[in-house]
Amino acid sequence: MTITRSSLPVRRSPRQTLAAACMAFAFLLAAILLPASPAAAHDELIGSDPAAGSAVETLPDALVLTFSANIAPDEGASEVQVTDAAGTTLTDGAPVVDGTTLTQPLSGAASGDVTVLWKVVSSDGHPISGEFAFTVTAPPAPSPTTTAPTTPTAEATPTAEATVAPVETATPAPVTSEPASSATPWIVGGVVLLLLVAAVTYLVVSRARRNRAGARAGSDAAAGR
Repeated sequence: MTITRSSLPVRRSPRQTLAAACMAFAFLLAAILLPASPAAAHDELIGSDPAAGSAVETLPDALVLTFSANIAPDEGASEVQVTDAAGTTLTDGAPVVDGTTLTQPLSGAASGDVTVLWKVVSSDGHPISGEFAFTVTAPPAPSPTTTAPTTPTAEATPTAEATVAPVETATPAPVTSEPASSATPWIVGGVVLLLLVAAVTYLVVSRARRNRAGARAGSDAAAGR
């Protein structure tokens, strides 16, 4: 009986076996981690009127913010704070949401830097926030002056001075962002890696033992002839 080379079983070296096992592990790890990757990025502010860093002559009647997707129109879901350089609040009423735009009515006279703080709920249900500023170039309004009377009065009547409580400006509550990802995929990947390394080690050792046993059997058969 003639034995050809093609009829003999193909034996792989331990290095080839290890390379094949590593490729299989890479595909397995990708299949585990890819479905657990974080979803697409949250919506973002793509424009405003007045624009960030721009200069306007007077304070507009409303501030308009435009987002990359629809934002939640629920009451209280959106918050906007607009203040001038002295910290005076310039907002007038609650913001109005219409699809991807938010309109915040403004009132008052401002001059100099105007700061805008905003917080909305994006289309994926996560709160997002930001801050920017623009400049009002109009000069500050002159403060009213009083002139003393030219004729003396017969009797001076004391008047009670009203005390005005200082106005406290509301500080926006800090926005907590949910973690973007979980450590669970990495734990699973580590366990799978350990199992795969153990399996590859077992295969390499078993194949080496079988090769040595086959070599000894061949030597014994040759000696018996």
